[in-house]
Amino acid sequence: MAKSKTAFVCNECGADYTKWQGQCSACGAWNSVSEIRLGSADKTRRSSTGFAGAVSSSQKLAEVSVEEEARIGTHFAELDRVLGGGLVLGSAILIGGEPGAGKSTLLLQVLCKMAASQKSLYVTGEESPQQVALRARRLGLPSEDLSIMAETSLDAIMAAVQKERPRVLVVDSIQVIYRDDITSAPGSVSQVRECTAELVRYAKQTQTILILVGHVTKEGSLAGPKVLEHMIDCSLLLDASADSRYRLLRSQKNRFGAVNELGVFAMLDTGLKEIGNPSAIFLSRNEEVSSGSLVTAVWEGSRSLLVEIQALVDTNHYQNPRRVVVGLESNRLAMLLAVLHRHAGIAAGDQDVFLNVVGGVKITETAADLPAVLAILSSLREQALPSDMIAFGEIGLSGELRPVSNGQERLREAVKQGFTKAIVPWANRPQKKIQGMEVIAAKTLVEAVEAI
Repeated sequence: MAKSKTAFVCNECGADYTKWQGQCSACGAWNSVSEIRLGSADKTRRSSTGFAGAVSSSQKLAEVSVEEEARIGTHFAELDRVLGGGLVLGSAILIGGEPGAGKSTLLLQVLCKMAASQKSLYVTGEESPQQVALRARRLGLPSEDLSIMAETSLDAIMAAVQKERPRVLVVDSIQVIYRDDITSAPGSVSQVRECTAELVRYAKQTQTILILVGHVTKEGSLAGPKVLEHMIDCSLLLDASADSRYRLLRSQKNRFGAVNELGVFAMLDTGLKEIGNPSAIFLSRNEEVSSGSLVTAVWEGSRSLLVEIQALVDTNHYQNPRRVVVGLESNRLAMLLAVLHRHAGIAAGDQDVFLNVVGGVKITETAADLPAVLAILSSLREQALPSDMIAFGEIGLSGELRPVSNGQERLREAVKQGFTKAIVPWANRPQKKIQGMEVIAAKTLVEAVEAI
């Protein structure tokens, strides 16, 4: 009998070792190294090459076909946007999210619509077929062409898949699938890794679209070994705040498209509904705008998104002033306050400063520097800014305004939403006058402050 091979793999970074150790020397994480069984050498060789002794052939890089991969639409424009234009044949997609975010609902809606033109199989390991059928009936989905299977054994799933040959395969979820020849419990490192490897190998060989549902940890990251994210082609995360019915779908990894695309959905009684104009959602402001509020244009993937930044500057009643930031980088707020004091002569170091991005949007780019500073100044002086004004731009440590990408597209999106004034860096000034928009171009932060 061939001897099974074992390895010790770090759950955080995927580094492997010949023996167990308490700390991973690659990433420094403690108690993250776990033992996995790789199976016998003969079995591994046969599963990867088809039969023992097979030799793979090579080819010149110039001879490789570079035709653009064919994509299949999901009938959801927002999902297609995040995927890069649709589903690619032979791709493996992993979608995660908090419990109740709508992962299963979204995939059920997608498969019920795709089943009419593409043979689809929905494998559920956490629900019964009756539960899935009741959800489809409640959402009013066409379920005549969709095949469903309630199974957690990988051997049974592979037998059914090889018999039915679906074009689209959904496994919900990968943490409950297990292999009979691995003694560890479902959801362990060895089970998740080996089951995923088997499913991905089948998808690549048969050009099947594989969609896996993954659990998340308390920190919000995908559960399981980090190597799981390296094995798949696309990793999506469905964010859902507890007090909002809106869902944000982000791409964390995509071999067939951009990773900074954003899809916006709304959870309704009829399921997830895509939002074509997300700027209108995040701009639900009162008729009378108070001080400390300003709208900015952020760039998400291939489109501009208008969001509102609110600031509150209050007298400090404690020894240390408080700095609370939601939706922006907290360390950047301290830098902006120092630049405001040094180059504009406006001191807010002894005040409590609270900064918030409305709607739960997380801004990672530097274009929010200028609107954040102007909102802080508006709250500090208790003077409201014009409700039809937007601003964007990066602020340097020397007080200069640096340009940001896609400035013209941001201004055009602002005009569509009814804004008539904009404060932008000098390098982002439009070459031609934009109809209905008064653009104020400033070279430094002092010029922008004087303009308002």
